[in-house]
Amino acid sequence: MLQPTMLYFINPLAYIIPILLATAFLTLVERKILGYMQFRKGPNIVGGPYGILQPIADGIKLFIKEPVRPSSSSPFLFLAAPTLALTLALLMWTPLPLPHSIVNINLSLLFILAISSLTVYTILASGWASNSKYALMGALRAVAQTISYEVSLGLILLSMIIFAGGFTLHTFNLAQESIWFLIPGWPLAMMWYISTLAETNRTPFDLTEGESELVSGFNIEYAGGSFALFFLAEYTNILMMNTLSVILFLGTSYNPLMPQISTFILMIKATLLTLIFLWIRASYPRFRYDQLMHLVWKNFLPLTLALILWHITLPVALTSLPPLT
Repeated sequence: MLQPTMLYFINPLAYIIPILLATAFLTLVERKILGYMQFRKGPNIVGGPYGILQPIADGIKLFIKEPVRPSSSSPFLFLAAPTLALTLALLMWTPLPLPHSIVNINLSLLFILAISSLTVYTILASGWASNSKYALMGALRAVAQTISYEVSLGLILLSMIIFAGGFTLHTFNLAQESIWFLIPGWPLAMMWYISTLAETNRTPFDLTEGESELVSGFNIEYAGGSFALFFLAEYTNILMMNTLSVILFLGTSYNPLMPQISTFILMIKATLLTLIFLWIRASYPRFRYDQLMHLVWKNFLPLTLALILWHITLPVALTSLPPLT
């Protein structure tokens, strides 16, 4: 029997190690898919057949590089920002039912929103601590973009909470046993998916890392291991957002007799949504910054507010109708 103190270390590691492995091999999948969509091979030389060990080679290369930082940077904040970014990205997985969560929190959706809001500070800290005009400009653009799209994400989540009748993610599993929320709430699902693209800084919303405009943005002064931490945090957030999208809209009916089947189905759905992320990157050019802000403030915000009012007033109106005789 394992001691309770040992479980405090084993349970988080059972989540963290598969997440980091999935994140590493997601980079390989992305490079291979982009390669074939652009009529080239992608990684196929390093590390075994089909370049399958390329993520391990990339990780070793990044973490053994000499750490370089600007002499005028803030030393502590410069190193703490990437570490905190990856820590927050892994913390957001704790309330997700896969099929069981590490921490069963009553307000798990609010916990995820709060942690995702804190990632803004890591981006701002990295840009400010670098003491570089390019890094600071990229950080300010990233903060403005992230905060803007968190507004629409929060309002969409409020509508989904009204649908499900609770803040816990297990409630969404129970509420979607008969029908997925994607079917009645497809406008919310569409806006949610587009907002997750912007929230994770993916094409066509990758304004924070626009190489042609900002020379890689807030992480321009980072190299080696610290850059790898930012990279891991970004791809961990992509997997987390797609897993959360599946739980919110596509249902993950849990069978206590066969939990492995439920987890496998959840993994397949999240993988398909992640592949659409990669497909979008290969298909669409980058938005202009004014188009990015126009989409969220002039289109998504009024529409989500109208849908929230609709979802609130419709049940009230139906319950106030006189009974049929």
